[in-house]
Amino acid sequence: MKEKAHQILGVVPEDAKLSKSYMAVAFIALLIGGFLGLFQGLERAGLLQLPSWFTYYQVLTAHGILLVLVLTAFFTIGYFYAGLSHTLGGLLPQVRKMGWIGFWMKMVGFVVAVIPVLMNEATVLYTFYPPMAASPFFCIGLALIVLGVWVCAFGAFINIAKWRKSNPGKHIPIFAFFATGVFVLLFFGSIGVTVEVVTLIFWSAGLLETINVMVSRTLFWSFGHTLVNIWYLTAVSAWYVIVPKIIGGRRFSDTLTRIVVVLLVITNIPGGFHHQIVDPGMTQALKFLHVFMSLSIAFPSLMTAFAMFYVFERTGRAKGGKGLLGWFKKLPWGDVRFLAPFIAMAAFIPAGAGGIAQTTNQLNQVVHNTMWVVGHFHLTVGTSVILTFFGITYWLIPFLSKRVLTPAMNKVGVIQTIIWTVGMLFMSGAMHYVGLLGSPRRTSYTTYGDHVVALGWDPYMFLLAIGGTLLIVGVLIQVYAVFHMMFFAPKGETEFPIAEPEEEEEKTPMWTDRWGLWIVLMLLVVSMGYVIPLVDLIVNAPPGSPPFRTW
Repeated sequence: MKEKAHQILGVVPEDAKLSKSYMAVAFIALLIGGFLGLFQGLERAGLLQLPSWFTYYQVLTAHGILLVLVLTAFFTIGYFYAGLSHTLGGLLPQVRKMGWIGFWMKMVGFVVAVIPVLMNEATVLYTFYPPMAASPFFCIGLALIVLGVWVCAFGAFINIAKWRKSNPGKHIPIFAFFATGVFVLLFFGSIGVTVEVVTLIFWSAGLLETINVMVSRTLFWSFGHTLVNIWYLTAVSAWYVIVPKIIGGRRFSDTLTRIVVVLLVITNIPGGFHHQIVDPGMTQALKFLHVFMSLSIAFPSLMTAFAMFYVFERTGRAKGGKGLLGWFKKLPWGDVRFLAPFIAMAAFIPAGAGGIAQTTNQLNQVVHNTMWVVGHFHLTVGTSVILTFFGITYWLIPFLSKRVLTPAMNKVGVIQTIIWTVGMLFMSGAMHYVGLLGSPRRTSYTTYGDHVVALGWDPYMFLLAIGGTLLIVGVLIQVYAVFHMMFFAPKGETEFPIAEPEEEEEKTPMWTDRWGLWIVLMLLVVSMGYVIPLVDLIVNAPPGSPPFRTW
């Protein structure tokens, strides 16, 4: 009864406060990280010289931490905790407490990590693996952030397990099913990087003389690769569950949806070697295994593409769309809650194709450590994921705040989406192309002694700067929209839009909910991908590296 009451009347106030706190931190991180990104783009284009007390590489490190770790982690947890509260009849008191403990652990960890960056004691970029060594406080801060995420993950597991115990024979609600998949990946995918970071603490503090660089890189990318797909799975949850409801349709096949989540969880973690194709010390066979695992993620992605466009066409035709593409015109293009995630989905087509290029041995040799990789990252995360997150805010923030999305704010959202799309088109497009011309990743502006090849990059860097400028305008509009909807929009009730499956759909088999089995299969696949190379790298270890400071 309590569960039904919350689903009809809206969010539990204590749960709303928790999720809104996560959202507020996420968008403050977006604001600061966005300006840091603008400074990077302007310096990289030769239009700005950052001061000696806050260098390009410090900015690059802080930008990565704020947007890659803070924004995404806080948004993902705030979003899923709000959905778990709604679909499971409220968070359990101990789970809500765990959410707050995780919140403050991540906040303290972020402060502890960012202070050394500001002091130029941790200018090691987002990919913080050795032999470059940061201050041990930077590593301690990162460890606290990961442990805070673990606390939130176990809170979600406890809430879902309690619901299952109280509802025997029922399927886990689809939103909670997605949350389970994301938190499983967040926990198991981050075990490797946690081991690495704890080792780095002792190494950077001088308690360990040397460190195994190859083991550290491998542990980092076991997480770095998985993290991208955790954000992707979060975005996919909105595509499957939320978007069909917003356009007035039903979601495609509950069984297929659950299988997509399971496939992404099982195949995800072993794929990190495609970031290490040029690394020595690993056999070609193992690299090919990881390349295969990376490419296998394309299968659930293609299933998703089919499912979503089936929903769009069926809904458009139900609304009177005629002919081959008449359904397309019937979709609600003026609704930011649909427009933003739709553009995000469309962007994932070239983004996914670029990812396939990077997992291919020969093609990877061309683009590895060039600006292409940065362009790919901004297309996948900066467009497919973040635009979906933006679209979510236009219903989630009013839902949590017991306010409504006004037509005026919807229009602001549409304008913001267009500005963001155009800005990312300029910036990511320029990054991709100039990367193919050989412009390196991670470096500040230089003409390499006025070398003719380097001078040929300049026009594309100018386009990059134009895109970055448009994006900061988009950031300012989005942050304004979030806090306006949180505190100043008109009071009212907003729905948490969860689409129902098709009416004539066959019953979903219960085996889809056997998470114990899926986790065992995932760990088996992880063992195939990582046990042999890690044992080999430890037993036949090359000479360890002392810490280096290169800045």
